[in-house]
Formats: sequence, structure tokens, C-alpha cells
Amino acid sequence: MTVVRTRLAAAAGLGAILLSGCGNSPTAPAPAPTSARVASATTSGPGPQPTAPPSSSDAASSSVGSPTPAATESNPPGDIPDTQVYVPFTPNGTHISVKVPEGWARATTGGATVFSDKLNRIEVHVVKTTTAPTASTVMSMEVPQLRGSVPKFASPKVKTVSRAGGPVVLLTYQGDSAVDPVTGKVVRDAFERYSYFRPGTRVDLTLSGPVNADNVDPWRTVSDSLRWTS
Repeated sequence: MTVVRTRLAAAAGLGAILLSGCGNSPTAPAPAPTSARVASATTSGPGPQPTAPPSSSDAASSSVGSPTPAATESNPPGDIPDTQVYVPFTPNGTHISVKVPEGWARATTGGATVFSDKLNRIEVHVVKTTTAPTASTVMSMEVPQLRGSVPKFASPKVKTVSRAGGPVVLLTYQGDSAVDPVTGKVVRDAFERYSYFRPGTRVDLTLSGPVNADNVDPWRTVSDSLRWTS
């Protein structure tokens, strides 16, 4: 009987030891939530970061690029455009008609009508006279007068030419323009003065512009257009 009690006591002690060992053993930690693992992987250390794709507007501006600026047009100083429109003009109290550029400024000075635009000028002067101009009288009598009134007058040449309105005396020369009140500059001008005559009436048509301007066609249009209307 004593032996049986001894074995039961030993078994009870062994069970207590086992139960004590199970209660003190460490518990394994639970796995971290998925979101926590992702955050840890993203911020754990330096490394290449994802790049956002370019927006459609950025791609469009990159492919199109900056627009090409339009070419700047340039005409020599004083050149009258080929597209210039001309309109008929009749001075008050006269029986003539002449075409002048449309849109040019108009003024009256010293009995003459003046049309001007930038560096170009047209002067129409009508006088009553019984004396017809000739190449000889223009050179001997009128050139000296112009020499005294036109600054730096030079290179006078006189000849008779044909125009649609009939034969005319043409005087060409050079001279300085008046001082520009805005810029203070003086332009070297070329002059063409056509003298038309009909018994009792003389018309001096003076065309002027910078010496380097190519106004052969416009000046021909104007000088060819003069007509006697009665």
C-alpha cells in the first residue's frame, strides 16, 4: 500500500512540473497586418521611387514645340507698294484730272495741292499762262530759281518726253527734304517735275521721294494719268 501511494505522489509531481513548463513558455508574435508591411517596405530606406507618367498637356507641348515666328517683311525706304490704289483728282476751278494714291494726306500750300505719305510727295500746281514751257526755258529760267529754293540742289536734267496726255517737259534733279519735325532727319530726295501745257493753262506735276526708292512704275502711273477734261 505504501508503494502505491509513493507512485501516485511521483506522478502528481511530474504533472505539476509539466503544467508549470507549459504556462511559462513564450508565445510567438502575431503576423503584422498587410498595410503595415507595405508601409514598412516603402519607407525602410533609400531606393528608386516610382515616377508619375507625364500628363497629356505636357506631352502635347513637348511634341508641338514653340511656334515659328512669321518672317518680317521689309521694303526699301520710300518704295510705294505695288498694291497701291489710285483715285482721280481734279483741282478746284480747273479742267484737268490726275490720279493720285488713295489714302495719302492732302494739303494746300502756295497755290499747289500736295499729297504726301511717309517719305513720298506729289505736288499739283496749275497756273494760267500763255507761254508754253520748253526744255530751253526750263533750264535757263527755272533751274536757277530752284537752285536758290531747294536745299543742296543738284544734277538738273531737262528733256521732252511723251505721256498719255501729250508731250511734256521733264525736269529731274536732286535735293534735300525739309527737316522732319519728329525725327530731325533730312532725306536726300529725287525729283521729277512734269510740265504740261494747253493754251492758257500750265500744269506742273512734281513727284519726289528718296533717291534709293524704286518708284518708276508709280510715278509713271501718275504722270501718265493727267487728262484735260474740256
